[in-house]
Amino acid sequence: MNIGEAAEISGLPPKTIRYYEDIGLLTPARRGNGYRDYAARDVHKLSFLRRARSLGFVIEDCRQLLSLYEDKGRASASVKTMAEARIHDIDAKILELEALRQTLSSLVSACHGDDRPDCPILDDLAGLGMRSDGLGTAPAPTR
Repeated sequence: MNIGEAAEISGLPPKTIRYYEDIGLLTPARRGNGYRDYAARDVHKLSFLRRARSLGFVIEDCRQLLSLYEDKGRASASVKTMAEARIHDIDAKILELEALRQTLSSLVSACHGDDRPDCPILDDLAGLGMRSDGLGTAPAPTR
C-alpha cells in the first residue's frame, strides 16, 4: 500500500511516517519506481508507535519498545521497567503542573482585573513577583 493508505490506517500523518523512516524506526519496501510500499506489518508498527507516543514515550523509548516487541524471547521485566519510569516522569510532570496552576491562581486572585494599570500577573512575568506575604509586589530588582 502507499503512504496515504498507511497513514489512514495507522492514524499517523504521512510526514510523521516519513520521519520515522528517516530515523530508522521503519523501513518499508520500495517498488520499482522508488515509491514506498507499506505492508500490513509496517502499518502495525506505525500503529504501535502512534500508541507508544500517545502514552508519552520518547523516540528512543519507542525504538527500544519496538525492539522488545519484536523480540519474542524478551523479558517482560524490561518493558515494565520502562513503563514504570514513564509513570515516574508523568507523576513529576503532574506535580510541576499543579505548582504552576497554584502560582497562576494566586496571581489571578491578586489581580484586580479592572481599569487600573497595576497588574500582579505582569509584575510577576517581569520578575518583580509577589511578596511572600501576598501583599503587593516585591521591590524592583536593583541594577
